[in-house]
Amino acid sequence: MASIVKRGKSYRAQVSLYKHGHHKKLTQTFSTKKEATLWALEMELAKGEGKELAYRTTTFADFFESWIYLVKVNDVKETTFQNYVRTLGVIRTLFNDIQLKDLNDIVVQKKIDEYAKTHSRKTTHEVLLKIKTSLRDAYARGYIPNDFAHLVKTRGVNPPKRNKALSITDFKKLRNYLLQHPKDEFHLLVLLALETGMRRGELLAIRPDNLYEYGIKVRYSIRPTSDDTSLKTQNAKRDISINKEVYDLIINIPVKENGYIFDFNSFHQSKLLSKLLEELNIEKTTFHGLRDTHASFLFAQDIDIAYVSQRLGHVNIQTTQNYYLQLMPEKKHQQDADALNLLNSL
Repeated sequence: MASIVKRGKSYRAQVSLYKHGHHKKLTQTFSTKKEATLWALEMELAKGEGKELAYRTTTFADFFESWIYLVKVNDVKETTFQNYVRTLGVIRTLFNDIQLKDLNDIVVQKKIDEYAKTHSRKTTHEVLLKIKTSLRDAYARGYIPNDFAHLVKTRGVNPPKRNKALSITDFKKLRNYLLQHPKDEFHLLVLLALETGMRRGELLAIRPDNLYEYGIKVRYSIRPTSDDTSLKTQNAKRDISINKEVYDLIINIPVKENGYIFDFNSFHQSKLLSKLLEELNIEKTTFHGLRDTHASFLFAQDIDIAYVSQRLGHVNIQTTQNYYLQLMPEKKHQQDADALNLLNSL
């Protein structure tokens, strides 16, 4: 049975729990006896309904850890699971020793807002999605009394985009330099990124048997945090044509002991790319920015969007339209002129 004890100006309610042969006590303090009594009654009713009250004194971080290793590990791909593991570190830092019984939408909102102060809106949203999924599971198992996950919102702002597509001028400048300096293997990796729009992991996963005259069979992707070499999506499996000049350079790269054409370079490609662009006085971007550049260049040349989408390995054309077909500055200026000429001719 529950007990109510007066402690100074407050009242402490206590409910006895029995779980797996062990006795535990669930306690909470209230300012009035009525509140304490109502809470104790609610807890006793929950016990009668088979709610897992003993788990409510578990910290949220401990619950999340158990949840990802017992539940999510069998539900998601290895790379996705590693994202959950990284999120566990974030949760331990944010929530510390906060217990499941003390969680509500206000507590979680404050913590996610705190995280958003030093992280992008996108990163914050990805962390919150994992928190929400775990909270829904906790509610379904009776570890928390309310399903409040939907009340918590992502806030914050997005920093300036790092994956900027290069202008046509810089695209040509970079490509010409790479073709003129093919002895550096990294130059050929960057060149292939510009020529194909392949993801960095897809480029690093190229083996000799993935090459054909003149093109590349995209079948695998290398990741720095996992041994999983599967592609991002089923649509990412594709064949990409390349011109003869680039093909001849690629097939002459010595194959590494691990069977791949390109050296992983401890996955420092981003740092090497940044240094290269700085030396050439080209606006900084990322490997994904080179992918954006490839797509934007094809679009600027009026290449059919369905072909561009297939070449990039997107799930559908809408993905291509939403994220990759940003007009290059030169193309926008030309279309501005075309639009004004059209209006002047009326």
